[in-house]
Parts: sequence; C-alpha cells; structure tokens
Amino acid sequence: MKKTILALMAVTIVVKLTGMIKEIVFSYYYGASNITDAYLISLTIPAVIFALIGAGIAIGYIPLYNKVENEEGKEAANAFTNNVLNFVMLFCTGIVVAVFLFTKPLIFLFASGFEGETLEMAILFTRISIVTVYFTGILYILEANLQVKDAYKVVQIAVIPMMLITIASIAASASYGINILIIGSVVAVIAQALIIIVYAYKKGYHYQFKVDFKDYYLKRMITLSLPVILGSSVVQVNKIVDRTLASQIAEGGISALNYAYKIEGFITGIFVLSIVTVMYPNISRMAVSRNFIGMKKALSEAITGISLFVIPATVGAMIFAKPIVVLMFGRGAFGEAAIAMTSISLLFYSVGMIGVGIRATLVKAFYSLEDTKTPMINASIALVLNIILNIILSRFLGIGGLALATSISALFATALMFFSLRRKIGALGAKEMMVSFAKISFASIIMGIGAKLIFEALSLLIHENIALLLAIAAGAVIYFTVILFTKIDDVTAITNELKKKFRKAGAAAQEEKSTLRRNSV
Repeated sequence: MKKTILALMAVTIVVKLTGMIKEIVFSYYYGASNITDAYLISLTIPAVIFALIGAGIAIGYIPLYNKVENEEGKEAANAFTNNVLNFVMLFCTGIVVAVFLFTKPLIFLFASGFEGETLEMAILFTRISIVTVYFTGILYILEANLQVKDAYKVVQIAVIPMMLITIASIAASASYGINILIIGSVVAVIAQALIIIVYAYKKGYHYQFKVDFKDYYLKRMITLSLPVILGSSVVQVNKIVDRTLASQIAEGGISALNYAYKIEGFITGIFVLSIVTVMYPNISRMAVSRNFIGMKKALSEAITGISLFVIPATVGAMIFAKPIVVLMFGRGAFGEAAIAMTSISLLFYSVGMIGVGIRATLVKAFYSLEDTKTPMINASIALVLNIILNIILSRFLGIGGLALATSISALFATALMFFSLRRKIGALGAKEMMVSFAKISFASIIMGIGAKLIFEALSLLIHENIALLLAIAAGAVIYFTVILFTKIDDVTAITNELKKKFRKAGAAAQEEKSTLRRNSV
C-alpha cells in the first residue's frame, strides 16, 4: 500500500500544482472582487447541492460493489454500477429543474449580501453552471468504480485537462467577456467526465440502461447514503454560513476565504487525499472479511503518514502565511486588501489542518464498517460549534474569525470521532500514535525556527519570493534530517524501501558496466 500511496502522491502533486496555477491566473485577472464572488458562488451552488447526494452515494457504493462482486461476480457488480448511475442521472434532472426555478432564492441562501450587478451575474452564472451536475454525477460513480479496481492515478490525472481548460477560459474571458469564464468551467467538467468514462471502459465497465428501484443493493446503498448525505449537508451548511457572513463583512470576503482554503487544500490534498484514496477500498475489503487487526494497522499507518506531512506543513503555513499569499497571488488585480484578508484566513485555516486530515481518515473507517450514522452525528455537533464560533470570532477577527471557527470545530470533531471509533473496534494504538505525533511535532518546530531564521536573513539580500522558496527548501531538509533520527516506524520502513531500490539500481548499473566491458574485450 505504501508504494501505491507514494506513486499517487507524486501524481497528486502535479494535479495540485496545476490547480494552484489556475488560482494564480484567476487572482491575477480578477483579484478578490464582486466578479470573483459571483463566479465562486455560481460554482458552489451546484457543487454543494450535488455533493449532498453524490458524496453519499459514492461512499455507499464502494463497500457494496465489493460485496456484490464477492458474492455474485463481476457482471452483477457492473449491473449494480449501471443501476446506481442511472438512478443518479434521474435525480440530477430534478436538481437542474429546481435550480432553474429557484435560482435567486438559492443565491440569497448562499450569499445574502449580494445585490445589483453582483446578484444578476451570480444568477446567470448559476443557470449556466448547473448543467455540470450530470457530469459530476458520472464522475462520482465512475471514479469510485476505478478506485475499487485500484486505478487511482487515472482519477487524478483526469483533473489536469479540466484545470488547463479552466485556465484558458479565465485568460480568454479577460479579453472576450466574463461569460466565457463560466462556460469554460462547464466545458472543463465535461472533458474530465469523458476521460473517466473512457478509462472506466478500459477497466471493464460497460454501460447498460437499467433502473431497478426494487434492487436490494440499490436500496441498501440509499440506506447507507442517507446519513452520509445528512452529514455532507452539515459540512455544506458550514460553507454556506461562512460565505454568507463573509459576504456581509467585506466585498471580496468570499474570494479571500476561497483563496486561503485553496492553499490549505493544496497542502492537505497532496498528502491526505493520496493516503485516504488508497486506504478506503483496502479497509473496506478488510471490513467485509472482518479483519479488524489489519484494518486497525492500516488506520494507524494512515494517521501517522498524514501527521508526518501535515504537521510540518501546518507550522510552515502559520509562520509564512503572508509571504505564501504574496508568492501565490500578489500580482495583477490582487491588491493589499486581498492579501491581508487571504493571509489572515490562511493563518487560521492552518490551525485545523491536522484535524481535517485525520478526520477524513476516521470517517472512511466508519463508512467501511457500513456505519454512516456516527459521522453524521459528529458532523452535526461540529456544525453547531462552528456556527456559534463563527458569530463570536467574526466580530473580533473579521474574515479570519470564520477560518479559525472552522479549524476549532474540525479539531473537536476529530477528537470526538477518534473516541467513537475506539469504542466500536477497540484500541487503535493511540499510545504509539502519540509518540510519533510528539516526535513529528518536535521536528516540525525545529524546522519552523530554522526556516524562519533563514528567510529573514535571505530577505535582506534577495527578493522575498526567492527567499521564501529557499527557506522552504531548507526547512524541508532540516525536517527530514531530524525525522530520520527520531526512529518513527513508518519513516524507517520507507527509508529501507528506498535504500533497497537504490541498491538494486546500483547493482543493475554495475552489471551493465561489466557486460559492456566484457563485450568490448
């Protein structure tokens, strides 16, 4: 599993870099303005509405696909996939009709501060973007299908063309009209869906029009999905509350939160997404066979792996919040006000990064056990806490208060989730995880101090952006040097694996040289 995670992590880095380039281009042309606010809300509405359904269905699909395939074979599993896909397409039609009829009330729900030109723009953009729910539905189901078949990299690679089309549409919209901005986003999602469809067929999927509402597995998936949908709706309500309050605090507030969230997502996505994506199908299989010992070992390794990368990233993001924002977005229409709002948001989002990462892992453990109610209850408690903190902290910290509220509720939800899972399947090796956590935190603090000192020294001699990149590189060297001496099991295992590969490569090179010498003689 470690080899697959490392390979997926490499692909994810490329994907996330492409995504950050998209954000940089977007911020260059439009900054944090009413246009960016309207555009982001128009994309958020279909994403949120379908996320309530699609995420729940995809989560329920993976363990049930494994079950159908084990009990009835590949053809039955393919029939189950088609039944789910066609059911989702019918549901998407209802979503499209509802959004066209109630566009304005929906926008007020997501951004109550919109009025005038911003409101009209958001209405138009939303009615164009809503058609993407059909293709998003296909993506949710067929990406899950590919993950079950261990085709992880394909799912990630398909994002790159989508990002490139979006980047091209952003640049074109600056010269040929803002409508190209939203049309390009729709075309990008369609392109991503088409790539996934082609790869799904290569991996053995074949489409049939089948809708059987009486099918046991479809009913079971819906039963499993309902709590996930409710739990996802809680997460989306968090976003709605954040963006509604942001639209009232400052123009561009929604965009500032979004840019900060994208940076945080870039950091956590590389590591958390890679680990969780590979882990979920594996622990689902273990859950089906009741292999709880293997499941707990996989979870412990995943949590340690996430901590190994996310904790130093958290320290770095907190220390260099403003320089990172300047490096990423500090040009074009992205002015000082936007930099200030985004920097404070990134600082406070960073506080909860480790909570977001570990919670994503624990949630998947519950789903693999076909327990979707516990994560829903957990998310509901976190929602209440987040709303209370949003109202309180935004009064004192403005936009930053919304980000800090999200982080605190994420950390609280993670702790609650951990204890719930421990009660369900027994001890998770918390003592060993805490020892690793302490070692990683120590190495991260040393890294942070060293990187900060290097940055301050270099800033006096060279441009701040170059100084930041060099300080981050030096910090990474300091961190991994310290980590190597802490004797963390997962680090030792990865190091030994790399040593073996280098020895094999060296032996192969030596053998090739010997062969060349013999042939020349």
